[in-house]
Amino acid sequence: MAKKKSTSNNLLQCRLKTALCLLAPLLLLAAFFALQLQTLGFAFSPATRPCAAAVDDLVGRLRSLAAFHRLKDPREPAAGAWFISALNDTSSGGDPDGEARHLVLPSPASSGRLLCVAAPPGVDATYALAWRDALPLGAALRPGLAFVSESPYDYNNLWHGLTALAPFVSWHARSGCRAVPARWALFQRGGARMGMSGWLTSLAEAAMGVEMEVETFRPPLADGPVCFEQALVFRRQMDGLSRERLLAAFDFMRCKARASCGVATAPLSPATIAGNNGSRGGDAGEPALRVTLLFRRGARAFKDEPAVARVFEKQCARVAGCVVTATHTDNLTFCDQVRLMSETDVLVTPHGAQVTNLLFMDRSSSIMEFYPLGWRQRAGGGQFVYRWMASRAGMRHEGSWWDPHGEPCPDSPDILSCYKSRQIGHDEAYFAEWAAKVFAAARERKMVRAVLAPPEERRRGAAAACDCT
Repeated sequence: MAKKKSTSNNLLQCRLKTALCLLAPLLLLAAFFALQLQTLGFAFSPATRPCAAAVDDLVGRLRSLAAFHRLKDPREPAAGAWFISALNDTSSGGDPDGEARHLVLPSPASSGRLLCVAAPPGVDATYALAWRDALPLGAALRPGLAFVSESPYDYNNLWHGLTALAPFVSWHARSGCRAVPARWALFQRGGARMGMSGWLTSLAEAAMGVEMEVETFRPPLADGPVCFEQALVFRRQMDGLSRERLLAAFDFMRCKARASCGVATAPLSPATIAGNNGSRGGDAGEPALRVTLLFRRGARAFKDEPAVARVFEKQCARVAGCVVTATHTDNLTFCDQVRLMSETDVLVTPHGAQVTNLLFMDRSSSIMEFYPLGWRQRAGGGQFVYRWMASRAGMRHEGSWWDPHGEPCPDSPDILSCYKSRQIGHDEAYFAEWAAKVFAAARERKMVRAVLAPPEERRRGAAAACDCT
């Protein structure tokens, strides 16, 4: 008899569990629809207040049960794949627009849920997806559009920061400049960062037309998780961005930076280029070829800057209408750099972050790059980033020179510990021959462009780069 009673109890418990399993999804579905009704402005009548209380209870449960995951998922070793790894980003491989791979939240892929991030100081950031009416407990809702970036590199580095910025600029321009960020959320290997370098911040503000506000995830602005009303996430930098779209983004940034800094370039006529005497002041006195020696201090500086300057000045003097400017970027503001590069046809500079300024040069301008001993042997493909950038920005990288002299480091395979901060010597004969070829070709190309396109046409073309597409 006892055995029969025990069997009946087990059967009853099994049926209760089955009923609960069947009812739970229905209750959650009811809560979801109730949230939607609340969002649309429907109110519960007195007769339905018990139901409203039940829905409120379920919403409270949803808030407390929001599952936060590490932004940096250790199970996903591929760069970018582990950032918000619950969702697949949009691949634009077959997209005619050619935008980089990205996430837009909320979206059907997130079931209409928003992106919420908790990033307290000194702790790896975590994220959750939540409905707007059931945000995690203690969460702050940030209105507007957030640009969310993940980079394995330092946002203070001009080149690496630019690779993170370019997809957002492309998206912004393609939106007709309507996709304006209310804030930026910057992450490096899963940790929140407080901003970009001043140079990159100025460039971003010029391109977007608004000040850059970076989310800090910290008190007093945030005591808990931060949820974004809308979020555009690029977690693989420029991966998937077509060459055409990247070129357009570089043109857009150049044009916007020049406009923001009040830089107006006036194309020269063929007669001016052909008969110019190299003086400045007025259209008739603009130099036909503008050479800039952009020097560095400390790491990868030339050992004898005056000697290097004399070589290039001597070769420039042999080209009609050629002018040389020698300077260091640490003497220049952002707009000073934009103005200088806008007036540069040939850039002569050591390898380093300052080369990123080539962005502000006219298309088809030339870059001559220099390295200390050891880079060619030990630095790997990363030393060619400005060669790639020049190509993608429509410039001409005229080659590189690696110093063959200096103390070797046979026992150190690490470029950071030995070669990276070396200084650069010079070879007067080689530099003179190289400069003569580059200067003559650059001046010839400039004259051909002036013949093929009248000044007014080139002005309109330059202004069109600022247009939102």
